[in-house]
Amino acid sequence: MLRDLGKPIRTVLRWQAVATVVMMLVAGAWVGVHGALSAALGGLVSFLSGLASAVVASLGKADSAGGILYTALRAEAVKIGLIVILLWLVLATYGSVVVPVFLATFAVTVVIFAMAFFVREY
Repeated sequence: MLRDLGKPIRTVLRWQAVATVVMMLVAGAWVGVHGALSAALGGLVSFLSGLASAVVASLGKADSAGGILYTALRAEAVKIGLIVILLWLVLATYGSVVVPVFLATFAVTVVIFAMAFFVREY
């Protein structure tokens, strides 16, 4: 499935995974197991929402400028909706979440996903 996505998306997903692991190691050393798990969950929220957005965008039919815009908006709506649901799910169910670590990892990985614009296809 990942091979069907473009190089920029694959690249930023890889960067997100690396950043999440680094944040997990730092948080684990600083806060402990709950910090590492919070970092993992923060990165996972961003990773999964970005992946879902990319899949929706790749499945869209772009026959016109309007079709391209519709596909982009639909993919972004899926991403934002999934982010809201996953953030709520983690914060509502994981009582020992380290919120600053969770949100910091989430924020870092969201910014990394935005860097797909700067990655060339070839």
